Amino acid sequence: MKVVAFNCSPHRDGNTAHMIKTVLSELESEGIATEFIQIGGKEIHGCKACSACRKNHDLMCSQKDDCINDCIEKMISADGVIIGSPTYFADLTPEAKALIDRAGYVLRSNGNPMRRKVGTPVVAVRRAGSIHVIDSITHFFTINDMFVVPSSYWNMSLAPAPGDYENDTEGVATMKNLGQNMAWLLKRLE
Repeated sequence: MKVVAFNCSPHRDGNTAHMIKTVLSELESEGIATEFIQIGGKEIHGCKACSACRKNHDLMCSQKDDCINDCIEKMISADGVIIGSPTYFADLTPEAKALIDRAGYVLRSNGNPMRRKVGTPVVAVRRAGSIHVIDSITHFFTINDMFVVPSSYWNMSLAPAPGDYENDTEGVATMKNLGQNMAWLLKRLE
């Protein structure tokens, strides 16, 4: 079993990355392989609505000058997917939106290979707006017919400044529980 995680924050070692790594640590302790992929901060383009992925049926986006096709391949080969984003003006980062739009269109247009896999969002927030980000990422999972993993609270942490996640006791506990829940579900679906 394997879970792939996408950090859509431009901060490679920021709160979102630390949150994702907490979840991955719990998965690894259960014997599940993990992979952390940094896409935030890279030049990634949004969907152009060209419909080439619908016509070509090759599980690829026609835009080949960024990392999205690699991300799609990683998703397809994994049993579980984590998408992490900080909250930007009550929404997700442009990189997260591009990943969701382009991967979603390709996957849905090519037989939906994500069906019955496991997915979960991870969201850092300064004060408010995280629920919209969680919903946006969760919609990607549900439209792809995936199982969404919950935790003991919404999959978020109040982390306004660098390093604040580690001081959010409830946020850390939520991420640990999220990792345990994801491992539990993955093992049941095996």
